[in-house]
Amino acid sequence: MGETKTKPSKLTVGPNDDLSIGQSVLLGIQHVLAMDVYVVPFIIASIIGLTTKESSALIQSTFIAAGLATIIQSYFCMKLPVAQGPSFIPIGAVAGIYFANSQNGNGWGTVLGASLIGAILVIILGVTGIFNRLIKAFVPPIVGGTIIFIVGLSLMPVALNDNVFNASGDLGQNILLAIIAAVSLIFFAMIGSRFTGKGRIFRISSVILALIIGSFAAQFMGILDVSQVGNAPLISVPQLPFVDFHFSFDVSSILTMAIIYIVLMAETTGTWFAVSNVCEEPLTDENINRGVVGEGLGCLISSLLGTTPVTGYSTNAGIISITGVASKKVFVAAGAWFVVFGLSGKLSTLISSIPAPVIGGVFVIVCGIISISGLKVMKEVDINEKQMYVIAIPMILILALTLIPKEFIQSLPQFLQYLFSSSVATASIAAILLNCLLPNEKIEESITEHEGEKAI
Repeated sequence: MGETKTKPSKLTVGPNDDLSIGQSVLLGIQHVLAMDVYVVPFIIASIIGLTTKESSALIQSTFIAAGLATIIQSYFCMKLPVAQGPSFIPIGAVAGIYFANSQNGNGWGTVLGASLIGAILVIILGVTGIFNRLIKAFVPPIVGGTIIFIVGLSLMPVALNDNVFNASGDLGQNILLAIIAAVSLIFFAMIGSRFTGKGRIFRISSVILALIIGSFAAQFMGILDVSQVGNAPLISVPQLPFVDFHFSFDVSSILTMAIIYIVLMAETTGTWFAVSNVCEEPLTDENINRGVVGEGLGCLISSLLGTTPVTGYSTNAGIISITGVASKKVFVAAGAWFVVFGLSGKLSTLISSIPAPVIGGVFVIVCGIISISGLKVMKEVDINEKQMYVIAIPMILILALTLIPKEFIQSLPQFLQYLFSSSVATASIAAILLNCLLPNEKIEESITEHEGEKAI
């Protein structure tokens, strides 16, 4: 009874609570700012050698696809606050498919054709309920909690290495900027938690306030560069299917992308568990089936807009936990912001101008919050010897796949390259297999028998 009373107090605004349009718009922007949506298309454009115009069009399409997918997933399909964005998992496969078919001039068309068919297969998994049955059979709380924990753990090296330690500029300045952003986030979140009345605004806006303060600090240090914003067009038309690009279908490319989608679904499951946990809403059969359909529809839209598959972003679960705002309306507003950014070159350039260390400082706190959410789920389970291995081995795999040289991964067979390219998917599969294969302990049984003998 006591636990049921305390849980709602952790959220300032619940998933189904009403918010004004103005509040939703202001709160939605911080979810957009905390997501590096432009990074995946930028990497892909660099790998396959797209022109500046083609790169810009790909980034535009990615923003619009992320926005439409977020609205579909949050409001119409899964009906939980889940933000969608481009996945890092398909990058290697996209490049491989592109170069394998580029000699015929069908490189990008083959990538999109394979993505289109893969998205349809995902929709079928959701409509038939096959994916949900697999989740129910193989993902009990100990596995679900482990997946949430490793999702946060896997993102920490990205937050620190890519955004802080290996970012361009002076390392000392980068670390200082990250600390300023992180401390600002914690400061405003704590003010909001301490003063629950008027102080609420500081908690629910803590992410965007931290990013603004971090950007001002970067400006003071002379490393904030917004020069490209002035040259970017205010309004620009996105790519149109069958006009700016066409679809091409190749069996081996489709099979490759099907494998990628399986890995993608294994990873996005962790996001759903994380969101469900911080929103204090159970994942029902209907949620999961609708979520799979929503994931498929989002990827279908991405293909039709000429960009790569989207997936749920677990960082937003951390933001929900920090701000206490889980309203679906906020995520619809975030989706609308993505579309606006996709249609405006100036706005999309402005968001990409936020210094990486500032984003990294916020990002790493969010990752820590996600991991702690997983620990809270595991706390409800009796952890015996079997459960310790179910938790420990995936944790080791996450760290191993983060630290292992990329050259070794690239020397492995193609399927293993796809699998190991997502440390979360690999570790999640390991958690599921360990939970199924390791024998249960008989300690409780023997204790019961012993007590029975004593009683006799």
